[in-house]
Amino acid sequence: MTETQGILTETQGIVLFVAAAVAGAINAVAGGGTMVTFPSLVWSGLPEKLANTTSSVALWPGSIGGMWGFRRELRGGGQWLFLLVPSVVGGVVGAVLLFYTPPEIFRLIIPYLILFATILFMLQDPITRMLQNRGVTGPPSRGLVGSVFLFQLAIAVYGAYFGAGIGILMLSALSLLRIGDIHLMNALKTLYATCINGMAAMFFILSGQVDWPRALVMLVGSLVGGYGGARFARQLGQRTVRWIVICIGLTIVLVMVFRQFRGPAES
Repeated sequence: MTETQGILTETQGIVLFVAAAVAGAINAVAGGGTMVTFPSLVWSGLPEKLANTTSSVALWPGSIGGMWGFRRELRGGGQWLFLLVPSVVGGVVGAVLLFYTPPEIFRLIIPYLILFATILFMLQDPITRMLQNRGVTGPPSRGLVGSVFLFQLAIAVYGAYFGAGIGILMLSALSLLRIGDIHLMNALKTLYATCINGMAAMFFILSGQVDWPRALVMLVGSLVGGYGGARFARQLGQRTVRWIVICIGLTIVLVMVFRQFRGPAES
């Protein structure tokens, strides 16, 4: 069981609630809410690894609402539900890998995971335009379907381990299947992400890797933000929201790398 990292103060609770509300709104439009909740939890006193698992549990319920919003599009995607298998399996594998990663190792690699996710957000617009303009028709070969299956498994492992940026990876995988309809692709992406994060959240809960006072505050905040804040985020526009996420991600990377290089000099 993971010990709670100190009492949650009123100020920390307010900041975490607001951060989760912002993350919920961001997830409703562009994705990337983890880039807001993760540093907020670290600021509140959690070590990086516990902050990551707590963030995953706090944000997961909000993804169910997104999946429900795509229920109409999902009715036409029955033939692609086989990718739920690697999503579930990879979600468990990624969560187990995170569980066995020593905290000091995770602290070293987290800036690079955030940098990777930030680069994905930077590439999302051009990749999405490319997917919409592919115009490739005809059923995919059996070998290609098998390759996408393995690709989705790798995405799910990464998604459960850290999570930010998996949306654009899954859209790229689905484009290889020549689905064509971007709305159906977004619906399937949301369904797979809900399964990946759900399996990870369940494992984190059962293995005691959640700081519940902070998780519950953020869970409520993410639901409020996802419901009420999405309208404001849409007014800003998806591109603006995504660039806000990118700026946050780059700032986090710089701060964490600075802390890593500064730490040995102070010890």
